[in-house]
Amino acid sequence: MLKYEAIANELRQNIMNGVYSPGQQLALEKEMCEQYDVSRITIKRAVDELVKQGLVVKRRGSGTFVKSLEDQDVKELSMANQFNGFAATFKGHDVSTKVVKFDIVHPESEVAAKLQMSVEDFIYDIIRVRFCDGKPIVVEYTQMPIQLIPGIKRQVLENSIYSYIEGDLKLKIQSAHRTVRAVLPTEDEKKELDIKGVLPILEVVQVAFLDDGRPFEYSMSHHRGDRSVFRSVSIR
Repeated sequence: MLKYEAIANELRQNIMNGVYSPGQQLALEKEMCEQYDVSRITIKRAVDELVKQGLVVKRRGSGTFVKSLEDQDVKELSMANQFNGFAATFKGHDVSTKVVKFDIVHPESEVAAKLQMSVEDFIYDIIRVRFCDGKPIVVEYTQMPIQLIPGIKRQVLENSIYSYIEGDLKLKIQSAHRTVRAVLPTEDEKKELDIKGVLPILEVVQVAFLDDGRPFEYSMSHHRGDRSVFRSVSIR
């Protein structure tokens, strides 16, 4: 982890744990440079990370202040930026997983292009249904390069793939490109998500990247529209 990322993580935790309250000013850049023994550029990058995550706001000529967000909003925005995945998003609840499919296949040309690999290479082809407190929330369709993410077994799928990637493989998840839209579920998805009648679902298509720029995941997830909330922060 880079120094500015470590500083940003520490500041984020201080905000979430109430060390800094809503509206409170963070220490000035010069003071943080002395505290962490780093350059102003490093501190600026760390603070800019918090701005991107919607946790603080810079006021010209005044300093940096913690935004007045509801506690749950702060936590959810923070977790979304850390890519902790489904299990961490619903931490404190009874989270479970049904593995519908777990195969090793060659990727289709479109997927191979997104994952920057050849159609002759191999990928995991995974379908999972994720539950929170016994209620189905989302059907996940995930494809990952085997060469980049080795060793995935069913036990990993039943828990957290992201935790395995960062905890066991020691890889750093950095970013993702996402598209969100409303669609209608298939008949199979209606059964898996326990949908009666007509209920649109939220489709999230994602290409996720490691910190070295390599794409490690192409996924499409279909969320029950009445049990899912997506939050984002727009920065001008």
